[in-house]
Amino acid sequence: MPHALVVDDDVDSAALMRDLIAGENFTVAVAHTLRDARRQLTLQEPDILLLDLRLPDGNGMDLLSDPQLVANSEVVLCTGHANLETSIQALRLGAADYLVKPVNLKQLQGVLSRIMKPATLKAEVANLTAQVASSGHFGLLWGQSAAMHLIYDQISRVAGTSVTVFITGESGTGKEVVAQTLHDLSRRRKRPFLAVNCGAISPNLIESEIFGHEKGSFTGAERMHQGFFERASGGTLFLDEITEMPLELQVKLLRVLETGRFMRVGSTTSQEADVRIIAATNRDPFQAVAAGRLREDLLYRLNVFPLDLPPLRARLDDVPLLARHFLAAIGEQEGQPRRFAPAALSRMGRYSWPGNVRELRNAVQRAYVMAQGELIDENWLPGAEAAVPVVSRNALVPVHAVEAVPATAAEPLDSITLPIGTSLAQAEKLLMLATLRHYNHHKERTAATLGVSLKTLYNRLKEYEGEAGAAADKRQAE
Repeated sequence: MPHALVVDDDVDSAALMRDLIAGENFTVAVAHTLRDARRQLTLQEPDILLLDLRLPDGNGMDLLSDPQLVANSEVVLCTGHANLETSIQALRLGAADYLVKPVNLKQLQGVLSRIMKPATLKAEVANLTAQVASSGHFGLLWGQSAAMHLIYDQISRVAGTSVTVFITGESGTGKEVVAQTLHDLSRRRKRPFLAVNCGAISPNLIESEIFGHEKGSFTGAERMHQGFFERASGGTLFLDEITEMPLELQVKLLRVLETGRFMRVGSTTSQEADVRIIAATNRDPFQAVAAGRLREDLLYRLNVFPLDLPPLRARLDDVPLLARHFLAAIGEQEGQPRRFAPAALSRMGRYSWPGNVRELRNAVQRAYVMAQGELIDENWLPGAEAAVPVVSRNALVPVHAVEAVPATAAEPLDSITLPIGTSLAQAEKLLMLATLRHYNHHKERTAATLGVSLKTLYNRLKEYEGEAGAAADKRQAE
């Protein structure tokens, strides 16, 4: 049976805590002073230590000054106020969580259900760190560069706590993957991880989606709806692109972070928000405040533990590792493994990757689709200088010609000229491939320029790959 130690100078409060914890099948000891607490810790090491900071013979922090005394106990601070200072203090002291007095049963049950020995978390982190050296990944994250080692160190430090994390970084750097890794290493891992893109939800619906609504609270509310705070109860709520959240909703979110309670739309009864918040943005948060897109008070409430992700161009040494990882995953999914030629890896290592890891993953996917054999060369990778069928706009071409005239050094690379008699299908193919090469195989920009959907572009490229394969087979047969 797990054991708990309650350290509180308030006799009534300590008795209440003891009774509540005992009801959850724990053995419980109580201490009213630091001296009593040290004696109890010597007699029996608790699985969880619930610690009041204000004690007659000193501050509860003094108990944590001897790390060997509480090395294998999960420490939970007991405080009368849940605020930014409390969160920072909990992190600094190495506490896993904090309870707000007066403690209610639901709040306490949540903390007790997440008990995990600090030694267990340290062993998991040590194992992940060893994997970085051997296989190049830390949980869901991949990379062996110095920049990524810094990220791993920060994740290791904050994952086991309850404090709010604010992730910044360019689009495509992997902010959601970092948030998922934080959740997987936390004491909340057995509960849900929900990711919400604040910019992808209609401003008219976002409050209802986040906080939920009561039946009949507005036109169309035909039933009660649980919001993300309720669905993520006990787990982690990832608020991506937080600067896209309407300012009037930011006020309500700030209130939830300060009080730990929220209300559904149309309700008069508040509920406890038992979630850990991880927020993210691809903007500079201080510039977002200056531009009026983010409340300053909300920024400081979210920015308890800032974590800034490096762009891929700042860790190009990781590109080959990431590319091989993505290629292996695609090959396993498609049932046909492929590999990169050395020249392909070299080209990817020299490219700046403005779209970061997301662009690299898409580039690997494209290269896999367009490759005609097991080996993937550099022709379909960003920066590849494949031959583009372009000629001068005023060039005269014989009617009987069936292919586009090759480009010359003096001709522009932003146009193509097709001979009369070219079929519409062939013209579409040449135009599509030329546009794709012009945009360094960036499919989204290509589809937007051509005025077609991304799905249509993918379907056409798959057809062209099949045609190229059939032509190659015919040549071999001949």
